[in-house]
Amino acid sequence: MPESSAPVSAPAAGPGAPASEREFTVAERSQWQLVLRRFLQHRLAVISLCVLVALVLLAYVGGALWRYDFGQITPDNSEPPSLAHPFGTDSVGKDQFAQVLRGTQISLQIAVLVALFSTLVGTIWGSIAGYFGGRTDTILMRISDLILTLPLIAVAAMLSQNFGGSWWLVSLVIAGLYWAYVSRVSRGVVLSLREKEFIEAAKALGASDARIIFRHLVPNALGSIIVNATILVATAILLETSLSYLGFGVRVPDTSLGILVSEAQTALTTRPWLFYFPGLFIILIALTINFIGDGLRDALDPQQTKVRQ
Repeated sequence: MPESSAPVSAPAAGPGAPASEREFTVAERSQWQLVLRRFLQHRLAVISLCVLVALVLLAYVGGALWRYDFGQITPDNSEPPSLAHPFGTDSVGKDQFAQVLRGTQISLQIAVLVALFSTLVGTIWGSIAGYFGGRTDTILMRISDLILTLPLIAVAAMLSQNFGGSWWLVSLVIAGLYWAYVSRVSRGVVLSLREKEFIEAAKALGASDARIIFRHLVPNALGSIIVNATILVATAILLETSLSYLGFGVRVPDTSLGILVSEAQTALTTRPWLFYFPGLFIILIALTINFIGDGLRDALDPQQTKVRQ
């Protein structure tokens, strides 16, 4: 029988062999592993993520374990910050620390719901418009343009006054005005992707329009969509704060950070702790989310070759 012609692996080059004869191997990484690696090397984004997680744990875990409820009235009226009341008390004796924790919970819930709803609706709307183009694109984008021309604060205040009161209704009102921003971003990305070779190949293989949009276009546009979702979280918190400050957001007996700031404006000179602590939480949440968005933008950029140090 003839000898087998299967190749025999050559012995590995020793440590003293020239560099050209050595075999270098690197562990294969997936796309999301590369994204995570780039994000972890963005120091400011990682620090911001840690701060945001700490705020979330403080709001929910700390609020559940704290000795006072946010609506509980104590005998201590207008007390400055102390060991018993770290953030002081208001004029009726409510513990300000419990109030700030409850306000943080409500503001975060509103922001997350706004980001999820706006991103879901805006992504589907923009993807359909960008993929089909023509008359469909024109009609859908003119509707988005109409939403974008509305004065957000005025329209949100009017809708919240009529339909608001609870945090989830306020969330739906804000999300109903912000999805158009995401639709513009989603449409722009899909317009650049629909002419790619893998889309042409999917059409040639008989893939339906729905499959192409949701299995090929949307996943490849997730980078830009996720970054815009983080921006929406920060924007929603600031808009909810503005609405509550004006009296059109969440209503008592519940509370939010915007309500706390609004109620404390008259006591700024006499009891400043009522104003500065909820204001500090608003600033921390907005800044950390913006920095996290910057980190995600850099990490998800497919053309990036260097990681920000």
